[in-house]
This record gives sequence, structure tokens and C-alpha cells, in this order.
Amino acid sequence: MTTIPHVARTMRTLLTITAETVARQTGCVQRRSKLTGAGLVQTLVLGWLAEPAATLQQLTQMAARLGITITPQALQQRFTAATAAGLEQVLAAAVTQVIQAEPVAIPLLRRFVAVLVPDSTTSTLPATLASCWPASRADSPTPRAGLKLQVRWDLCTGRLQGPVLAPARTSDRHATRRLAPVPAGALYLADLGYFCLETLHTFATQGSFFLSRLPVRTAVFLDTGERVELGRWLRHQHQAWLELPVRIGHQHHLPVRLVVARVPATVAASRRRRLQQDARRRGRPLNQARLQWADWTILITNAPAALLHPQEVLVLARVRWQIELLFKLWKQDGLVDEWRSTQPWRILSEVYAKLIAVVVQHWVRLVSCWPYPDRSLVQAAQTLRQEAVLLARALTGVLTLPAAIRQIATSLAAGCRLNRRRQAPTTVQLLLTVTGEA
Repeated sequence: MTTIPHVARTMRTLLTITAETVARQTGCVQRRSKLTGAGLVQTLVLGWLAEPAATLQQLTQMAARLGITITPQALQQRFTAATAAGLEQVLAAAVTQVIQAEPVAIPLLRRFVAVLVPDSTTSTLPATLASCWPASRADSPTPRAGLKLQVRWDLCTGRLQGPVLAPARTSDRHATRRLAPVPAGALYLADLGYFCLETLHTFATQGSFFLSRLPVRTAVFLDTGERVELGRWLRHQHQAWLELPVRIGHQHHLPVRLVVARVPATVAASRRRRLQQDARRRGRPLNQARLQWADWTILITNAPAALLHPQEVLVLARVRWQIELLFKLWKQDGLVDEWRSTQPWRILSEVYAKLIAVVVQHWVRLVSCWPYPDRSLVQAAQTLRQEAVLLARALTGVLTLPAAIRQIATSLAAGCRLNRRRQAPTTVQLLLTVTGEA
């Protein structure tokens, strides 16, 4: 388990030694400059952590708290290609750190070594940055730019792998190759963008578990070897949910448990509308099999029934949306894909600095409110913004960094909780209820 002193040491090293070393290597700060590399990185990271929509004036105020005197005009001149490159390297160093908490007190999740949820989100960048982060083909007459953030989040210990940066047009499966292997005993909980029978077969052979939706085009076979047309077969089923051992894939014939649950008519109708809208948008014929599947939630897993019964499988499938909430927090609260400039290098510098900020924010959250299953990421982020000045004071020696983090942790532990809901229970409530712990 990561402790507050460990997070403090990691944070100080990142924002001082690493920042200074990278600044010298990239040339974003000259040897005789009054603004050191560490000072520049701290100003931008903590300035945008405290106020994601900070102006140049507000950033210089954060610089003043760090003991740095600089005008908004002088700070503006610091947004160069070298500064962007330096901040990108500091971010790369941040995401290599292993920061994790004691496994959260949710029994269903603690059955596994880790519950790993991979996902990505894309930020559209100005076309002037297409040479750095292409979002279209190289021969496209209208180049577009975009940045894909690839993340894998362990919902047991909170460890965050990433964000790993890639051009927006990079496939999810290709981008995940840069992340650590999935350990034996872990549960891999991925969306269809990561579905790969070869990968699932590897998980099964190495002793890890997976839980995924089933793509429509995947071949499904009964244990007798007979192929089943799942959509047609489900039309004759009348249960609310059912479970069936099957094998999937023409070549792999991978043994899995098929867990299927009927959805309410309103949900099925909404799914069909989205399928129709998507088909019109793409100019493609509507897939009839997808329409048939709209009445059901269709999942596969290699976790044995002794480890997960069907209702637990259905609840765990909802947990994947937690990473969507994390991305929403980064974008709507951290404003990682918003900026106040049209200058390309300032835009990239702002994006990288804000991503460093959300990583640092995540570290503090892990050593403060992570043990509480009912924590609120949004409330924690708001509290951390208010307390960011404590980190600046600690970096200048007014107080120690562990002491600053402890003060912030006290604030987070005192509140930042979700209210229980009778209608539309939270994911945490469902996770606890399904095992009888609520």
C-alpha cells in the first residue's frame, strides 16, 4: 500500500528533480534564466490544478506563491515547442510511478487480485498540430489533429496506468500494448473496442479472468459443437436472465459462460433508435442481428460460477462505467481538452500540464478517500482544487509536503461522499447489495 510519505517523495521528485532535468534536456529553460525548469512546471501544473480555466494572470499568481516573480507576458513567451516537449516528458515520468491504495472495502471486487478497466478518450486538437498528433490519414487533403488518452484503472487499489498518449487514429487494442501485462488472478473488464479472442485466450491460459460484452459477429457454439444463431435463439427464451456454457470463435472455440439478461422495453427501444441513427450516419444498412440483440444484455466470462454467480456478473459489468466517469471528471472538471489560446505550443503545454495535474490529483485521492467505497470523485476534485495552494506552500518549504498532503487528506476524509439513493442506486450500493453487504 502506498503511504502519504511515499506520495510526497514521488511528487517532490517529479516536480523538482525530474522537471529540472527534463527542462535542461529539452532546452525550455536556459541556464541563466530566473525561472527554473522546476518552477515553470510547478507554476503550470499547480496553477491549472487550482483553476483549470486559469488565465495568465492567475498562473503568475501561483508562480508568486512559489516564490517566482514573472509577468503574464514573460510567461506567455515560455510556451514554446521545447516547453511542450518538456511537459510531455514529465507526464511520461509521472505515469510510470506505481501509486496504489489498500484494496477498497467492497468484497466482490476483493475476490480478485485486481479489477482492471481499460478505456480511452480522445481530445480534438487544432489542425496545426496534425504533424504531432494526427487524427486522419497522412494523405488526407484536410489533416486533422487529435490526442488519444489510453488508461487502465484498477478499481481495487485505484492504481492508474496511464494516461498513455497516442495519435487519435490509433486503435485501442494497439495502444494497450504499452501498458503492463494483466496479472494472474485479475479480472479484465473491457468494452467491445478491446475485444480480441487471441487476447482472451491468453488471459485464460495465464490464470486471469475476463468479463466482456459479446460482439454480434462472434461465432457461438454449444458444448455439443452445434453453432447457435444467438439472436434467433434468444427470441424463444422467456426468462428474465439465463446462463449457458458455450464456446466462442471459429478457431479458438474458447470455453466461456454466457450470461444474458433481458432489459426493459424502454431500454431496448432506446438501443434500437441509437442503432438506426448510427446506421444512417455511417450510410450503412442496419444490422438485423444487432436489432435482435437489443432486448438483451449479453455477457461472457471465464470466471467460474463458484467465483461469480450470474447476478454478480451483471452487476460487475456496470462497474466499467466508472472509468467513463473518470474521463468525464478530467474533461468537465479538469478541462484537459479546453484552452485559452490559438497558439499551438501553448495549447500542447496546457494539455500536458493539466494531465500531470489530474495524475497528481489522483495520487492524493488514493491516500485520502480511496478506502471509502462511497467516495465522490467530483467532490474530491473540488476540494483538491481549493487546497492546491498547500502543495505550493510545501514546495517552497513553508511546511513539509507530507504535512500538506495530510491536511488535504483530512479535508477529503471529512466529506466527499455519495448519498445513498433509494431510486437508481449507485454502483457502490449495487456492488454491496449483490453480496449482501449493504
